[in-house]
Amino acid sequence: MDLVYGLVWLLTVLLEGISGQGVYGPPTVRIVHSGLACNIEEERYSERVYTIREGETLELTCLVTGHPRPQIRWTKTAGSASDRFQDSSVFNETLRITNIQRHQGGRYYCKAENGLGSPAIKSIRVDVYYLDDPIVTVHQSIGEAKEQFYYERTVFLRCVANSNPPVRYSWRRGQEVLLQGSDKGVEIYEPFFTQVGIKGETKILKLKNLRPQDYANYSCIASVRSVCNIPDKMVSFRLSNKTASPSIKLLVDDPIVVNPGEAITLVCVTTGGEPAPTLTWVRSIGALPEKTGLNGGTLTIPAVASDDAGTYSCIANNNVGNPAKKSTNIIVRALKKGRFWITPDPYHKDDNIQIGREVKISCQVEAVPSEELTFSWFKNGRPLRSSERMVITQTDPDVSPGTTNLDIIDLKFTDFGTYTCVASLKGGGISDISIDVNISSSTVPPNLTVPQEKSPLVTREGDIIELQCQVTGKPKPIILWSRADKEIAMPDGSMQMESYDGILRIVNVSREMTGTYRCQTSQYNGFNVKPREALVQLIVQYPPAVEPTFLEIRQGQGRSITMSCRVLRAYPTRVLTYEWRLGNKLLRTGKAYAPEFYYDTYSPLWQNRPRVYSYSLQWTQMNPDAVDRILAYRLGIRQAGQQRWWEQEITVNGNIQKGELITYNLTELIKPEAYEVRLTPITRFGEGDSTIRVIKYSAPVNPHLREFHCGFEDGNICLFTQDDTDNFDWTKQSTATRDTKYTPNTGPNADRSGSKEGFYMYIETSRPRLEGEKARLLSPFFSVAPKNPYGVTNTAYCFSFYYHMYGQHIGSLNVYLRLKGQTTIENPVWSSSGNKGQHWNQARVNIHPTTSFQLIFEGIRGPGIEGDIAIDDVSIVEGECMKADQPANNLRAGAVGTLAHIWLFPVILLMSVLSHQR
Repeated sequence: MDLVYGLVWLLTVLLEGISGQGVYGPPTVRIVHSGLACNIEEERYSERVYTIREGETLELTCLVTGHPRPQIRWTKTAGSASDRFQDSSVFNETLRITNIQRHQGGRYYCKAENGLGSPAIKSIRVDVYYLDDPIVTVHQSIGEAKEQFYYERTVFLRCVANSNPPVRYSWRRGQEVLLQGSDKGVEIYEPFFTQVGIKGETKILKLKNLRPQDYANYSCIASVRSVCNIPDKMVSFRLSNKTASPSIKLLVDDPIVVNPGEAITLVCVTTGGEPAPTLTWVRSIGALPEKTGLNGGTLTIPAVASDDAGTYSCIANNNVGNPAKKSTNIIVRALKKGRFWITPDPYHKDDNIQIGREVKISCQVEAVPSEELTFSWFKNGRPLRSSERMVITQTDPDVSPGTTNLDIIDLKFTDFGTYTCVASLKGGGISDISIDVNISSSTVPPNLTVPQEKSPLVTREGDIIELQCQVTGKPKPIILWSRADKEIAMPDGSMQMESYDGILRIVNVSREMTGTYRCQTSQYNGFNVKPREALVQLIVQYPPAVEPTFLEIRQGQGRSITMSCRVLRAYPTRVLTYEWRLGNKLLRTGKAYAPEFYYDTYSPLWQNRPRVYSYSLQWTQMNPDAVDRILAYRLGIRQAGQQRWWEQEITVNGNIQKGELITYNLTELIKPEAYEVRLTPITRFGEGDSTIRVIKYSAPVNPHLREFHCGFEDGNICLFTQDDTDNFDWTKQSTATRDTKYTPNTGPNADRSGSKEGFYMYIETSRPRLEGEKARLLSPFFSVAPKNPYGVTNTAYCFSFYYHMYGQHIGSLNVYLRLKGQTTIENPVWSSSGNKGQHWNQARVNIHPTTSFQLIFEGIRGPGIEGDIAIDDVSIVEGECMKADQPANNLRAGAVGTLAHIWLFPVILLMSVLSHQR
């Protein structure tokens, strides 16, 4: 027998070791909804479809379990065809979208991960319903057969509305509903998809060979059959013998050429159309200028700017035929970017300007409109005219538009001087652009060099640096800077940067800017010769990056410790010194890790008193063996919005094991306030790191049922409701307020917990109640977890409650299970009749609902007034009922209780075998 006890002791030790790891678990996730859903469907492969009307509020909550607390991330795909996550993510348990729009429909994913196992992912598809106003367009077809023997005039009425789900149409002529075959002169085509004007289904009504009765008022009714309570929408059109498509006329020139700052008025008038067309103005590219004034068909731009140039169109629409459109182009005069270049004699290799050779001076400007551009040439301030030796050309097909050339043939000493080209617009109102070019014996082509000390340039990340190229020559050209070694942009984002002094200034240098830069002479504002270029090398130094970037090691005093540091990247790559520092939290010893709050506690809320509630706080200790033994925890708690912390110390007896679930009950919390809780481990060397979480008071109903408790203390009695079909109602009561002088020998003398202030529900059987009359109390509907697509899932729940049946006239108490969708079928799950004595009894029964369900308490009056029946402390917990009650919570309870039943069977079996052998 000693051997038996020894084996039992060994199994107990093993049990404690295994249970210490039992709290940690990979994440699980469910998605629940609490918005304004029109419909919720369970589709194949457990996909949930959540239907909502456009403009309503979408609210999805991700319920997770797992320890440590998983991180949650919401993502969305555009629809079932795409599984690519969008860049936008929401790191929050609740996803809330107010005023949801149609483009926000799609599949939403909730991903939870805590580093254990694979991440848990669930999705729900959101379908946004909407119905736009229908639009009716009328199209006329006039055709003649051969030799004019037959003449037909046919009218088509097209109705289109954008919707989800697909729309249904119906036609009316006046008050008459038009159906296919009801009128020989009418044909109704089946809807087809089109993209004319608006995307959606199109319904066509064809009126063949118009008759007098066809001139009437036609209505198109679009309907989505009131899904999501979306009402039908109707549009009407009056067809008459004057119905005609619109025609318009513009009372403006085309194009319109104006100077900046002038006012423009565009006038558009209708010349035909029935009904009267509506006129709108649009711009070919972009929106109308903000300063634009609209008055019917008149558009006014008070002060035109260069950005206002473009094509403007007037559109007339009366839903008959195609809209009429007339356009005009606004051109705003402008002169800008005056440049020049000098071309030496192309027949000589020498780029210098020499006497007796040819020299060409070119000037270029950007002009709008280009046809109004004129040039004038001056030498030393005097007008210059074209001659045999000085040839002036206004345009050159070999160069860009807006260019004028002055060719000086057989250059003489007297030709040296200042030449000026003046660009102007014929319309006036724009300032001329004047460009001076000096030709002298000192005019020489450019030369480009880099100062010896300016390449390579070495700088540090974050500094300001100037790259320099020295340019000589007269005149000095503009310098163009670009990257030479990579096809990447310059620091300002462009591919090229201009510099008038040859200096490139870079602010806040980064390591990516390391490389070779090219400086190059431009062909304008200088000599039109082969570009000169030079290279500048930039080296950016940056400090080393080490691995890990932040090292935190914790160890008990008196124990050895090893630290390592590896350099990942640096420039220069040779690291001169390594330095270890103690401080800035790089190294800490003896300080305990932070606790990890356990969020998977099933319904840690007890509603056993009317104004206060309790909370079961549970946690595990991160790496308890890494430091000295934890002696206690400092618990701090404060009400949300308050400044003062209330603190107390929780003593720990013995060593805490890794994964051990520690429990402490918080009491006297005021409903419905939230509280901030801070937990700090304490060793003999001081306090460790703290962990803070917020606990909130919540209603006892979970969208997907895990655990439900109700003590009928709240004013809403846990969302229980009275049945409208019974004879009388259940009553909420407490012993302290109940008047028992009429029926002193029935009913409870306290609630289930023994409190005279606590509440319960009971049936009052005093007159005028009659024998056999029923009172029925309905629980809220509870949703069960989604079905397993690969097998049958039969979720079990333990349903329990306390009942009080005391009195000589006690009738019956029945409990029924009602499944959603089966409102007429109630399955009996429990029943009791007769006097059970002056005490509370507990009923516990397993239920196996296959879909959303509710429970019904039915009290039946007995033969007399001493027949009061009461119920209290109703609970529904996922999983089958245990044969023995769970042990009471204490400071170190939680991890062992779950696994004890798993190990109990082999222990008993082993003891039985050994006893039998003996």
